[in-house]
Amino acid sequence: MSEFLLDKGEAEQPSPGELAAKGQRRGRPRLRVPQRDQVEMHWRSLDELLEPDHQARVVWGAVCGLDLSGWLDEIKAVEGHVGRDATDPRLLLALWIYAILDGVGSARELARLCTKHLAYQWLCGGVSVNYHLLSDWRSQHGEKWDALLTQIVGSLMSQGLVTMQRVAQDGMRVRASAGKSSFRRKKTLERCLEEAGQQVETLKRLAEESPQDLSKRQQKSRQRAAEERQRRVEEAIRQCEELQKQREATAKKSGRKVKEARASTTDPEARVMQFSDGGYRPGYNVQYATDTETGLIGGVEVTNAGSDQEELPPMLDQLQERYGVMPEEALVDGGFASLEAINRAAERECTVYAPLKDEERQRKEGKDPHARKKGDSDAVAAWRARMGTPLAKLVYRLRCQTAEWVNAVCRNRGFWQMPVRGKTKCRTIAVLYAITHDLLIGEKLRLEAAMATG
Repeated sequence: MSEFLLDKGEAEQPSPGELAAKGQRRGRPRLRVPQRDQVEMHWRSLDELLEPDHQARVVWGAVCGLDLSGWLDEIKAVEGHVGRDATDPRLLLALWIYAILDGVGSARELARLCTKHLAYQWLCGGVSVNYHLLSDWRSQHGEKWDALLTQIVGSLMSQGLVTMQRVAQDGMRVRASAGKSSFRRKKTLERCLEEAGQQVETLKRLAEESPQDLSKRQQKSRQRAAEERQRRVEEAIRQCEELQKQREATAKKSGRKVKEARASTTDPEARVMQFSDGGYRPGYNVQYATDTETGLIGGVEVTNAGSDQEELPPMLDQLQERYGVMPEEALVDGGFASLEAINRAAERECTVYAPLKDEERQRKEGKDPHARKKGDSDAVAAWRARMGTPLAKLVYRLRCQTAEWVNAVCRNRGFWQMPVRGKTKCRTIAVLYAITHDLLIGEKLRLEAAMATG
């Protein structure tokens, strides 16, 4: 009874800190721990998992608006006939465009992302792709890629969104898929060719004498690799001879000693050239012509020349052939401004805006850099006088804002090294980057036009 009367209720529990101070143990904490081996069922489609405003949807919508009949007409599997279904070219194009926007240039990496990344899975929609399919489809059919670029820009011009009246052109050095050690002189190349031929013959003999050692697939793979190397060495010898002739012709004019030419056994068409950091590496010279008003890439070319002096007239001809329009003005840097290039541009009724050579030095010597010089043609004299006017200096500022901006955008998307070999395939890669850029610019221009009219 007394215990009941003196009972003051439940005693207060000590805090964890007080228990720790007294050295007493307390219960184990209850925590929410990740359970990664728990099987769960999610009843959601890929379309529900991807955000409504995701960039992959924008890419797919833009690709679906293109005419890909060039690829579709080559598909042999048609309704009512036997044959395995072909992969939709819209899917392959969308995958590569989204990969470039994501900074991915490897076919193997793209194939891996198609099984691991939601955006790529959404684009695939259950269609399986492998790196062989992705790589072969990208590097083949260069004429179709050219036609697709013309289609994109031409449709915008027909809608009045692009005029291509003023273009800015600039070159960008891109590393080739070859190392410096692969460059050999002609004598060494001839020895390599002899060794490659012996390897081909050895593989053929081994396949006949002991066919049980390797499977037919392995035998064909090794034979194909050996023959491919033999062809590359043969092409390297041809490129070496051609380059030697060019050097000898140049040496006759300059009087300099001729250096023995070298060519790569990995990528025979690549050349060692100076990059923007001052270093010399195997590479290609990628040329883009950009509309200054919209930032749209209209012309693409890839050369193995380390100089830009002869690149302006061919680009003007390309724009004329693609769109039936000759730009009225061309903005280029000093590397393009050779006297011959200015004359040839004037013949095409195109006005060139380019800085004068050694302008400051001429001023210090008391000479007028904008005055007509002995031997100048009318076009060159007009160019010198034009670049001294405030209007020309104001117009020339647009070159950096467009041409160099486009190059920087391509760099940010991973265009530092060619993933393929050979000038033709490298040009296809450059066109694909231009298509990716133009699709996004085109969607932006159409949206702005719709908002302006709506």
